[in-house]
Amino acid sequence: MRENIRSKMETQRFGTTAWQGIIGHRPLLLIGIILFLFFSCTKAKNQAEQVKYTCPMHPEIIRDKPGTCPICFMDLVKVGAPPDEASIQLNNSQKKLANVSTASVHKKEMEMKTILNGKIAVDEEQTEIISSRVEGRMERLFFKEAGQQVAKGEPAYEIYSEQLLTLQQEFLMTQRQVEELTGERYEAFLQSSIKKLLLFGMSRNQIDLLSREKKPNSRISFLAPASGIIDNIAVREGQYVSEGSALYRLQNIDKVWVEAELYSSEGSIAKMGDRVNVRVNGFENSEVQGKIIFFSPALRQGNQILTLRVQIDNPERKFIPGMQANVILFRSAKNKIVLPLDAVVRDSYGNRVWVQAGDGSFKMRMVTIGEETADEIEINRGVEENETVVVTGAYLLYSEFVLKRDQIDIVSN
Repeated sequence: MRENIRSKMETQRFGTTAWQGIIGHRPLLLIGIILFLFFSCTKAKNQAEQVKYTCPMHPEIIRDKPGTCPICFMDLVKVGAPPDEASIQLNNSQKKLANVSTASVHKKEMEMKTILNGKIAVDEEQTEIISSRVEGRMERLFFKEAGQQVAKGEPAYEIYSEQLLTLQQEFLMTQRQVEELTGERYEAFLQSSIKKLLLFGMSRNQIDLLSREKKPNSRISFLAPASGIIDNIAVREGQYVSEGSALYRLQNIDKVWVEAELYSSEGSIAKMGDRVNVRVNGFENSEVQGKIIFFSPALRQGNQILTLRVQIDNPERKFIPGMQANVILFRSAKNKIVLPLDAVVRDSYGNRVWVQAGDGSFKMRMVTIGEETADEIEINRGVEENETVVVTGAYLLYSEFVLKRDQIDIVSN
């Protein structure tokens, strides 16, 4: 019985001790719960305080609640929204002020334009050499300076030639025989004598004058066989020349060449006979058409350059050899999505365009580009037909977007 009483007493003492242990730790538990609730509320409050609103066009405007921008009256957007989800909303007056215009995307033939640098050169097919028809002494040069204009049939030089003097005397003797004697034989001799004088450079008028005056001329003037500009004079007065010696070199610039260079990889964009446009420096407002008449048969030694030659008409002789010129080659690429060059925004991360969403806002989208010209660029991926994209003012929108993004980073930090 005594043992039972002891057991009850120990049981009561143990229960009392356990309960007192629990009660003794209650203040610590309560303090932990209070601290947890405090920090949770503080975090929620801080998160609520971090929500800011800013203007997409004027990121220096920051507000604690939604509203409108006091400068442009655009709706404020949340600071901290992911950049890909951020959009820029403009009203009509803002679009006009920023010169933002849009266009629907369609496929079309893209006209590729390649501009080659070249220069005006003399058309060698139009070059003439005036040479001496007989052996003799150069008595007079009617043109003594390079650059002078020579007209066909105009006296070019005067020469003394014993050979020509002998042929004149032979002609006069044959003519007297025909006048004094009759017969086809003497008439044939006369015609043969006339042909010799013609072959040695005398004109019909000079022969007729010789026939009337019946006196040989020791100094015969020779006429220019072609028109042109004197490029070179190879003889001087008083100099003895042989038959066939070059006297003048004439350049006819009624037609000229434009010689341009292109890389071997560009050889397929042009071919013989193609009609091309030529723009000459100093005459940029009046392009002329020409025809490709020559491709160099081999690459220039030491590089991968081909020479292309275009012939153009120059009736007014305003294009002078040596002038700089451009040869413009065109080719078409079919069924391509093509945008104006300014519609694509380029930076270190890639190429983007601004696409107009259904609510009228503008969102930026990555694109893959292809070939481009001075005005247009091909879009291979990223934009579909019938979508609406910004074609002017894209870089202004991008600048505002960058300012907004930087402002977001500053506020977030």
